[in-house]
Formats: sequence, structure tokens, C-alpha cells
Amino acid sequence: MKILVCITHVPDTTSKIQFTDNNTKFDTTGVQFIIGPYDDYALARAVELRDQTGGKLTVLNVGLAESDPTLRKALAIGADEAIRVNAEPKDSFFVASQIAHYAKEGGYDLILMGRESIDFNGGMVHGMVGEILGMPSFSPVMKLDVEGSTVKMAREIEGGKEMLEATLPLIAGCQEPIAEWKIPNMRGIMSARTKPLNVVEPVAVEDMTVPQSYQLPAPKGACRMIPSSEAETLIKLLQTEAKVL
Repeated sequence: MKILVCITHVPDTTSKIQFTDNNTKFDTTGVQFIIGPYDDYALARAVELRDQTGGKLTVLNVGLAESDPTLRKALAIGADEAIRVNAEPKDSFFVASQIAHYAKEGGYDLILMGRESIDFNGGMVHGMVGEILGMPSFSPVMKLDVEGSTVKMAREIEGGKEMLEATLPLIAGCQEPIAEWKIPNMRGIMSARTKPLNVVEPVAVEDMTVPQSYQLPAPKGACRMIPSSEAETLIKLLQTEAKVL
């Protein structure tokens, strides 16, 4: 089975976010980048499936050279080879188009990725790739098992979960608890140095969105404590100041 896992190169969740050039560009100064947490779940499950069924596991990222350490980490976790589409990930449609173009050439049986990235949280790429390739896409998938050409999944829905069955090939946007994150061991780190990391040029895609500016959320206000004996005061403040009642 040929498995493709698409990963994102995103700021660590503890990073301090700033913008430059009049709030039109993200300031990467001092920011540590990681594999997207949801992509980490997809990669962990893909490693398990590859080990169970055999075949080949490829990781793909749409990004510039700064993404190479992130891809090397994915190789250390267990991927067999890495592909970097040499382009800045402009928006969801651009990224999906690059993934779809490469995946179509590769003839993959299973394409996994996180349910969303943690930078823009769009949650659209898996569906777009499915539409472009004419393949079924499911998200958010919290359990995935492969039996021959049949895939059995559990998908989170409002108020519960949905059990699904589909046939390969397909695309899944993954989340916990599909698998446990895998930490690279020393053997994996050493072997990652010699595994192939190939860079391919992007295909031309029309710009669908052009960001005008970015804005940080409003800073948190001071916390005001109201004694339990002053319930009327609390209600009044919620009505007049917080305006939530």
C-alpha cells in the first residue's frame, strides 16, 4: 500500500506571534516550528499501517527550505521518503492543488493529513484535494483501520461519533485518538539523515485569496472579583459592561 501523509510546518503553540511590514507578514524571528499536531496523529497512524501492511510511506510538505528540518523529523519518526513542494503555502486552495498534482502522479492508495493546521485552522485542504482528485474525503477521523481495500473509520460528529466504511483510495483528515504521537528515537534520527528528501517545483495555480493584513487578538482585561454576597452588582456589570446578558 502506498501512503501519502501531508504535513504542515507551523509555529509551536507556545510561540509569541508578531507581524511585520505594517501587519502584512508573519514575523518568524525567534519562532520555533513543529509538525502540525493533527498531522502528527496522521503520521503516527500511517507508520502503524505501513508496518502492518507493508508498502511505502511518503511525507509531503508545501513550503520553502525552512521546512526541511520538519520533514527530517517526519523521516525520523518513520516515513520512508519526503517531498517538499518548493513554494510558500499561500492559501488552502494553493496547497491542495500542489498536493493533488503530486498525489495524482504518485498513485497513492491512502492520503492522510491533520483535520486542520494550527496556524490558520482552515480545515479545508483534505476536502479540496478530494474534490480535485475525485476521491472521497472524510474528516475528522478518530479511528482508521484497513482490511484489504476496505477502510473502517470512526468520525467525530456533533453529540457522538459516526462509524463509516469506504473503499481505497481515499483521503482522511485525522485527529486524536487515531494514534499516539511517536517520538523519534536515536536510530530513527540517524537513519533520517540518509533517507531521500526531494524538492519539486510547484504547478501554476491562480491566486484565490490575497491577505490584506493580520491582527492580534485584543489583550486580556483585568480580572475583577465580585463577592458572592453582591450578586445584584455582578448581574448589573454583566449587563452594562460585559454586555453578555
